[in-house]
Amino acid sequence: MTDNSTERTVPHPAELSPIEPMDPEVRWIQPGGGVVCRLELAWGYWRRFWLKTFRPGYVRRMAATRKGTANGCPHEVIDPRDVKFFRNQDGYHWAPADDPFRWRDRIPFARWGLAELMVFSALTFGPAAALAAWLLASEPLLAVQVVGWLVVATLAVFGLLIVWFFRDPPRKIPAAPGLVVSPADGKVVAIDEIEHDEFIGGPAIRIGIFLSIFSVHVNRAPVAARVVGVRYQRGKFLNALRPESARENEQMAIRMQETAAPYRRYVVRQITGAIARRIVCTLKPGDEVGRGEPFGMIKLGSRTELVLPRDAALTVVAKLGDTVRAGSTILAKFVTDPAAPTG
Repeated sequence: MTDNSTERTVPHPAELSPIEPMDPEVRWIQPGGGVVCRLELAWGYWRRFWLKTFRPGYVRRMAATRKGTANGCPHEVIDPRDVKFFRNQDGYHWAPADDPFRWRDRIPFARWGLAELMVFSALTFGPAAALAAWLLASEPLLAVQVVGWLVVATLAVFGLLIVWFFRDPPRKIPAAPGLVVSPADGKVVAIDEIEHDEFIGGPAIRIGIFLSIFSVHVNRAPVAARVVGVRYQRGKFLNALRPESARENEQMAIRMQETAAPYRRYVVRQITGAIARRIVCTLKPGDEVGRGEPFGMIKLGSRTELVLPRDAALTVVAKLGDTVRAGSTILAKFVTDPAAPTG
């Protein structure tokens, strides 16, 4: 889809938009809650007690390297693990060189889903291994063996699906100027023209991406930009394939703007689905992200939308039905110089 019309284009902002206050509904990176993350937070109280009791030297070292003047968490902060769920709140933090857990960002699984990965793996692989050991050791009746091995196989398949869901493979981010990359993995299910978008400031193009349970669910920034605002909307959990899900489902809207002229504005919406009911967004107003940089995820099937300005220089490369990958698939490009490279 290409729009070369100059009749209805978005006027470029003359300067950077003012930073909006944080949405008061967003008090941590997973505003919809969740049992597993609350279990992880509860475990943190015991972990901090153990550290203060048996590792006082470590506690002092972490306090000496800690940055920030206020605690943005509802609990005591000893090390970077304590701010994991509150990275989008102003408060204590550590420089990457002082973070002993920075290595976790390099493992091929979403860091925000590690607790779920461990819990669900224990609930699937654990019983499967125990049942398989019993079947091999006791030699029960044939009918019992058949049923038992079917249960083992079912649990193992569910466990593998959970592991597959939380994967976070590395991506090669295209570097050419003017490119807009996909904020999510999945299938392009909608490309719509919008008469007027309040944040964009004029006509816009909306690209909707459906994420199945087999998609990578880590969201990435479509462009290098500064976060102007973050808005959270509670809502329903309709099937993400239904068009009304974009309006009625629980969602997070990240409003961002390029930091260099012409200062184009974009909106990325993380939208829950019938199965996915947990949005994770680590961004706060004022943050800057690079193109393709991970900033959150939606857990277990969902929809992600990208809203970008309808501009005379815009060419939408994506087509309905395309399979896209976050951070690496080019959805659109802005070309101001026809001779400039675009890919």
